Amino acid sequence: MPSKPKSGARTTETSLEIMDALRELDGGSIDELSEHLELAPSTVHRHLVTLREHNYVVQTDGVYRIGLQFLTVGGYAQRKTTAYPMIKEKVDSLAAETGERVQFIVEEHGERVYLYTEVGKSAVETGAHIGRRGPLHTSAAGKAILANMPPDRVDEIIRTRGLHGVSENTITTRDELREECDRIRERGYAFNRQETTEGVHAVGAAVTDSADEVIGALSISGPAHRVKGDQLTSELPERVLSAVNELELYIEHSIQS
Repeated sequence: MPSKPKSGARTTETSLEIMDALRELDGGSIDELSEHLELAPSTVHRHLVTLREHNYVVQTDGVYRIGLQFLTVGGYAQRKTTAYPMIKEKVDSLAAETGERVQFIVEEHGERVYLYTEVGKSAVETGAHIGRRGPLHTSAAGKAILANMPPDRVDEIIRTRGLHGVSENTITTRDELREECDRIRERGYAFNRQETTEGVHAVGAAVTDSADEVIGALSISGPAHRVKGDQLTSELPERVLSAVNELELYIEHSIQS
C-alpha cells in the first residue's frame, strides 16, 4: 500500500526540522541527518535539494550547512522593527560610553530575541548574540517587557512557556514574577542579579510607543564584581532610562511627522 502523501504543512515542517538539525549538529551529511531525524535518506536529500536551490543551505564535500540566505531574511526583519536605526545608534553609544555589553531585545512568541547587541572595551562574553532566543523572565530586559504587558498576555506566556529556572536566582513562581513586575513598573527599570548567567548583572528598561505598546527593551550587562553598588542601582539605570526616553521621543515624533 503506498504511503500517504504529506500535506503541504507537514512538508514544510520536515524542512524546518532539517534546518534545526543542521544548526544542532553544526552541519551534517545526508546520512547523519537521516539518523538524527529518523527520516529516510531519500526524504532528507529531497528537502536539501530544494533548500539548496533557494540558497538556504550550502553543500561542500557532502556536508550541508545553513546558508546566508537566513541572514538576508533576518536582516530584513531586523530593519523592519520600529526605530531600528535609532535603536542601533543608542546601543552603540551606550556600549562605547560604559565599556559594557549593551543589547536591545524584543518579544516574539513569548520569548526574548536579541535584535541588536554591541560590546564595549571592557565587556565580558555572555553568549548573547543577534537572533538568540531565551525566556523573558530570566533577564532584566525581558522582565521589563513583561512588566509593561497586559496581565492576560503575561499569563498566556507563563502558561505556554513556563517559569523554568536557569540559575539559583531565577524567578520560578507566578507570585514572585507578579511582585517583581510591580516593582519594575514603580521604578521604571528592572535588574538581573545573576538570574541568567552566573557572575553577570544587568539593568534594563522597556521602550513603548505613544499607545503604551511595548516595542522592546534596552539593557546593559556586565560582571557582577564590577557592576554593583551605585553603578548598578543608580548610574546604569540613569543611562538606560535616558536612552529609552530619547528613543520614545524619537518614535513619537517620527509617527506624528
